[in-house]
Amino acid sequence: MASLPFHTFLGQTILNLHALIIIRKGLPSFCFFVVFLLTPTCAFSHIRQGFEEDKGRKYDLFPEILMEEAVARLNELGEVSDADEYLQRTFQSPASIKAGNLIRLWMEDVGLKTWVDKMGNVHGRTEGINPSAKALLIGSHLDTVIDAGKFDGSLGIVCALSALKVLNMTNRMGRLRRPVEIIAFSDEEGVRFQSTFLGSAAIAGVLPASALHVHDKSGVTVQDALRENSIETTEENLLELKYDPESVWGYIEVHIEQGPVLETIGLPLGSVKGIAGQTRLKVTVRGSQGHAGTVPMNMRQDPMVAAAEIIVLLEGLCKQPEQYLSYDGECRASEVQSLSGSLVCTVGEISSWPSASNVIPGQVTFTVDVRAIDDMGREAVLYELSKRMHQICDRRSVFCKIDRKHDANAVVCDKELSLQLSSAAYAALKRIKGEAAIDVPALMSGAGHDAMAISHLTKVGMLFVRCRGGISHSPAEHVLDDDVWASGLASHFFCCNDNMCTILSQKRRLIDW
Repeated sequence: MASLPFHTFLGQTILNLHALIIIRKGLPSFCFFVVFLLTPTCAFSHIRQGFEEDKGRKYDLFPEILMEEAVARLNELGEVSDADEYLQRTFQSPASIKAGNLIRLWMEDVGLKTWVDKMGNVHGRTEGINPSAKALLIGSHLDTVIDAGKFDGSLGIVCALSALKVLNMTNRMGRLRRPVEIIAFSDEEGVRFQSTFLGSAAIAGVLPASALHVHDKSGVTVQDALRENSIETTEENLLELKYDPESVWGYIEVHIEQGPVLETIGLPLGSVKGIAGQTRLKVTVRGSQGHAGTVPMNMRQDPMVAAAEIIVLLEGLCKQPEQYLSYDGECRASEVQSLSGSLVCTVGEISSWPSASNVIPGQVTFTVDVRAIDDMGREAVLYELSKRMHQICDRRSVFCKIDRKHDANAVVCDKELSLQLSSAAYAALKRIKGEAAIDVPALMSGAGHDAMAISHLTKVGMLFVRCRGGISHSPAEHVLDDDVWASGLASHFFCCNDNMCTILSQKRRLIDW
């Protein structure tokens, strides 16, 4: 390897050793925060200098790949749909398979070894100079909600591919010090089988074998859906999908923010501190079906009005939890305080039987989605909801049942990965704008992501990308071309910083801390 310019070498040394100062010297905790606050200046300078050629000319920012081609690919994926009038790709649907095949072609274009696993996840991997080293995983999901936008999930996959394509074009992908694997997860949204993270949970080893037997509204099971696409998945080989934690170094995911914060503060990128925990419920209310014109109002056992009262209760509970939750051991004051800033609750589906305008329904079914940063607080809300719901049903002489369909605890992102992602984002914004950028903000995520499942396997980090109006899960979802470019360049810088610049530490140890 050619010798490094002194300014590049110095910048790299500062970044690579800032964590060693803490680990090897055992400094008190306040010093950690000093190092954390000072590191961006050193790290950003290091990254900026690390991407200068020996003659002093900066590398090209590759807008034709990181922006133009990336945007074209996002648009192309946005046309791959199971519906004619809107975007929809669900687990193992024809459009999902077509999208996976397209992504696999793009992976091969980058020079990656590709395969599809027993849960339909699409993988692309480069081994670097040390195939036995722990791998960096980069991923997001290829499925969508119904009537979706074209950036949710797809942006993270396309950005990762663009970043590695630049490395391959500049003959640096083969010099990565550890393997890098891009994974396009087959199902994150959980639309078809009402069970989220099928793809990433299988990789993390937390998907129960019973998930193969969950069925959709047509009675088709997960196992059947896979078999229809020539993937024979059994309970035995499902367990073989789990990655060995010792083979994985970490996981990062680029994703649209799906909220308004970045747009409000005028910044395209932000790191993620953590992801809210979430619970999905299916609530069934059964009453007495009857004629709409002949049953007196005071003699009805109407599940629809009971469901309506429960839904209004849910809104009040989630808007003002402090007015509903007690301090009798079910919930502490600190938990109530944390809920006030992060608790959100949604009823997204509701249906009735027999669903006729002149019939009092016999049954009403609806979903409840509850999310909060504090897991104990979320459980307290669910307990209170269940208690009060049954009180409503008893008073109205109807039957109520709650089924918990999905649970995911809150996840705290790894500080080291978050710092590196912030540094890469800062460097990308500075290079694109040609002027000093302000600090990259750290945000909380109210939306669930594949990183939640992968956190059971390895440390995780996420980078958020600004989206117009904070709108997501909608055809109005939009990311500026320049922001696609910034996220791709940040991904590129992250891979280089983690894999290339730290090669220095393999050559020699200059300072013994």
